[in-house]
Amino acid sequence: MSGGPLQGIRVIECAGYLSAPTACYMLGDLGAEVIKIEDRVTGDPSRGTSAVFGSSMTLANGENILFETANRNKKSLTLDLKKEKGRQLLYELVSRADVFCTNFTQKAIEKLKIDFETLKKYNPKLVYGLATGYGLKGPESARRAFDSVAQARSGIMYALGGEPDAPPAQIGGPVFDQMTGTLLVYAILAALIARDRQGKGQQVEVSLLGSGIHLQAYNLNTALLRGRQIPRPSRRSLKNPMANHFECADGEWILLSEPQADRFWPAFCNALGIQQLEKDEKYADAAVRRENFRELLDIIERVFITKTRDEWMKILDEKGEGIAYSPVLRPTDLANDAQALENGYIATIEHPSLGAIKMVGNPVYFSDTPVTVDGYAPCFGQNTEEVLLEVCGCDWDKIQELKDEEVI
Repeated sequence: MSGGPLQGIRVIECAGYLSAPTACYMLGDLGAEVIKIEDRVTGDPSRGTSAVFGSSMTLANGENILFETANRNKKSLTLDLKKEKGRQLLYELVSRADVFCTNFTQKAIEKLKIDFETLKKYNPKLVYGLATGYGLKGPESARRAFDSVAQARSGIMYALGGEPDAPPAQIGGPVFDQMTGTLLVYAILAALIARDRQGKGQQVEVSLLGSGIHLQAYNLNTALLRGRQIPRPSRRSLKNPMANHFECADGEWILLSEPQADRFWPAFCNALGIQQLEKDEKYADAAVRRENFRELLDIIERVFITKTRDEWMKILDEKGEGIAYSPVLRPTDLANDAQALENGYIATIEHPSLGAIKMVGNPVYFSDTPVTVDGYAPCFGQNTEEVLLEVCGCDWDKIQELKDEEVI
């Protein structure tokens, strides 16, 4: 496990799929010891998720991409929480922990007796992190929810799609689970600070729906305050030519995102070799360019298609005077993106069965307590004996007894 600012913090995770496990892998990245409790028979259900949006999640070694992503830097302990001895072991772990984290339904939490009111009896300073689907209140609080359900409910499907009259569109992949996990970390860290100042723990909760709404704060506030949403951006209707994306000669795309249109218009014209348009009365300032945007868009499209993207990037670097732009990358392109690699946003990890692999790293920089993404997801029950020996103080006879009784 890596070092980091949370070294010495112990987290007990009793969760499945992605939202709460995401929070716990992020805490693990920061140096916390994360002990993942898995059902002794079925384990985390994400271990067996074969496909997402039609894409296979199974790696060459038989392991699962979802599980590998959400569970690095953790120890796996198998436990039957339906048995009294299993629950007592969990309570023992909780008494020696700082954080407990789950995303089980309220019904399952109550049935297993792992609710906050129960656990705080064993550890009054416990920070209890809970991820839900719709929140703890309201008429639909008990409903099951997944990432795509929250996408539908949050309004984001009407922000995607590229054309104003296009059908609602989903984000391909569990983005809201990642956002929910990130906000749960935010809440847990704040609660740890409050605990250190006030001497007691508390429950914190975030939901897929709330996280999805938070993610769209600027867009949704625009809709709430104006009574209409920001239109879905169509290339054919964007009126600032320096806030659009263009296809290049090699079939790759380049995006311009420059709000200071008049400031950069001369440099833009010079870079594209269209100096004759700089002072043309139809394009001389942002106001008239908006009036004539369709004609101007056609001109610029015909220019960009004459050179490759790399050629245009070199030209914009030399002549664009700092205009904001980016290549439009595919997800697979990030494996070789120097900016992402040098900042550790994409990290190389030595995996015991896959060898050197690239995965999403940790995006936060610490000057004095650096984060090192060097862990990987544990095998099923890999650390059961280790945790029972080192944390719970069990001896080998006790461990064998628990195995014989099918508690672990």
